[in-house]
Amino acid sequence: MSKGLGRRRFLIYSSAALGSSVLLKACTSPPSQTTDQTTPTESPAGTAESPGTSSGDTIKVGILHSLSGTMAISETTVVDAEKLAIKEINAAGGVLGKQIEAVVEDGASDWPTFAEKAEKLIDQDKVVTVFGCWTSASRKAVKDVFESKNHMLWYPVQYEGQECSKNIFYTGAAPNQQIEPAVDWLLENKGKEFFLVGSDYVFPRTANTIIKEQLAAKGGTTVGEDYLPLGNTEVTPIITKIKQALPNGGVIFNSLNGDSNAAFFKQMQGAGLTPDLYPVMSVSIAEEEVRQIGKEFLIGHYAAWNYFQTVDSPENTKWVADFKAEYGEDRVTNDPMEAAYIMVYLWKQAVEKAGTADDLEAVRTAALGQTFAAPEGQVTMNNNHHISKTVRIGQVRDDGLFDIVSSTDGPVEPVPWNQYVPATKGFACDWSDPAKGEKFKFEGA
Repeated sequence: MSKGLGRRRFLIYSSAALGSSVLLKACTSPPSQTTDQTTPTESPAGTAESPGTSSGDTIKVGILHSLSGTMAISETTVVDAEKLAIKEINAAGGVLGKQIEAVVEDGASDWPTFAEKAEKLIDQDKVVTVFGCWTSASRKAVKDVFESKNHMLWYPVQYEGQECSKNIFYTGAAPNQQIEPAVDWLLENKGKEFFLVGSDYVFPRTANTIIKEQLAAKGGTTVGEDYLPLGNTEVTPIITKIKQALPNGGVIFNSLNGDSNAAFFKQMQGAGLTPDLYPVMSVSIAEEEVRQIGKEFLIGHYAAWNYFQTVDSPENTKWVADFKAEYGEDRVTNDPMEAAYIMVYLWKQAVEKAGTADDLEAVRTAALGQTFAAPEGQVTMNNNHHISKTVRIGQVRDDGLFDIVSSTDGPVEPVPWNQYVPATKGFACDWSDPAKGEKFKFEGA
């Protein structure tokens, strides 16, 4: 395995930033659903009876993801990972001697629905925390809910940064742990002309703002940029623009989400834009999306993540085997699923250290510094509510999994406030110090 992404390069800003210790609305709102994979410790949504947060022999938690709509292609598998972690924890004795009871709600790929369901989970179901969301639009929709109620969300997906909430723990990658290293690798290995394509909402637009600043700083060129409404499959105009902007080939940086990716990769291949001349680097395509879209349309293209199913470690070997034993040998694991799985364990450890699940302030404090031997490698919850993560670049191979073609040689510290964007350069986040908190100017900036 190449170690082409030197760890030191990604710590240039983060060491200074951490030294002291970004809408869409769907046209309709589909009806809410719950999963049909219930267990004895899982409450169907809307049927919870206990008025207390952790009364009796159970501790009630919320699971809030899209089980229907355009994002279900990705989010249903995240729910599976969270359920597996809960099942394992319960089988090992639970948390503080109590079983975890999951209340599952469907955000239905509709951002107002996410906010409504978040309120229900907090106010009616009395959960002590929520594991949820995928898109940044859904996270933004619920952020005000969790902050106004001073509650707790664990969010498992890579995102655009430019946020650091006291009420959210982020276990996916910050931009310096995915987007930025992917751009660096492409500049070194694939070319300097980039066409940016994404879904039309906060994550892709903010990610592309970062990428354009990074390219300008490092001698790259943005030759084009285009967006699709989330769930839109009319990709022919984008393909035409790519061919016009890059007639002889070039890099395509892809931040499409959901069903749009299937149409995009199929039409890319149909138009003859093959990965040898038009390599696509995706930040929302992982093993499950490859499986559902069809590996024949993605072989040879790339993705940037912190975890791939092909990570070689005892922890990953066990997790993949356990997941397949639970859900079927044909199933695959991926980065958001892994980040969702480990966040349940990080929450458990924080609750046990705090000695309570109900005192959310105590749990928040106890979460800082928590470590976990994750399938991706050792992770640590930083004072900015993000975790240290190894950065990996993978290429889709014939079996639909990823060859890891580059990796940092250790975890990269998270930098929520981007250091390429002028408006946030020099800022950091530290929730261990009330004088710093969400955003402060670090020394020497």
